[in-house]
Amino acid sequence: MVARVLGKLLHMVGILPTDKVTELQRTDLIGEFVGHTGPKTRKRLQEAEGGILFIDEAYRLVPTNKSGDQDYGLEALEEIMSVMDNGKVTVVFAGYCEPMKRVITSNEGFCRRVTKFFYFNDFTPDELAQILHLKMKSQSPNSSLYGFKLHRSCTIEAVANLIERGASDKLRKEMNGGLIDPMLNNARENLDLRLDFDCSDADCLVTITMMDLEEGLRILSR
Repeated sequence: MVARVLGKLLHMVGILPTDKVTELQRTDLIGEFVGHTGPKTRKRLQEAEGGILFIDEAYRLVPTNKSGDQDYGLEALEEIMSVMDNGKVTVVFAGYCEPMKRVITSNEGFCRRVTKFFYFNDFTPDELAQILHLKMKSQSPNSSLYGFKLHRSCTIEAVANLIERGASDKLRKEMNGGLIDPMLNNARENLDLRLDFDCSDADCLVTITMMDLEEGLRILSR
């Protein structure tokens, strides 16, 4: 999301000719055999020219374990580094702080080319509750939650207390904002399971309660 906003801003002020953001991961860059990674990465870089190349979970390019394709990730990283001076593409590397240290130290030219670092704190239970409410208010028609709503008891305060009480620090750290989507999907499934087949109350059929949210979070915490 930050990369998309950044792309629009840089385009508005004339730094980038377009506001497109190309999102890639390790699997989009790494080849299947020797000599395949370089051309594959260069092709992706050409596709991203004029905008932002966003590399998610960038630390996966430099895995901790020594495997047969470890150098392929380093090769992809070197290809990316080689084009960052020509001004044709702006690269954003994203990942958790500790694993990203491997990326920073794996290439001597990294800190010379990547000079801006942004650190984002984990979401608090209150912020996660706000995200949950925002998601429920802006569901797209193709979402599995489209047409569903929260019961009036599911206030931001109540949901925040549930997350703080029901989600361990470890779970919140590992999933962060990613906690909300599976929690809501689990809650919707619990709603389906607890309803009687002869339920005639249309409102109950689409109303997620605190009981559903609690069960949705409990499933994640197993």
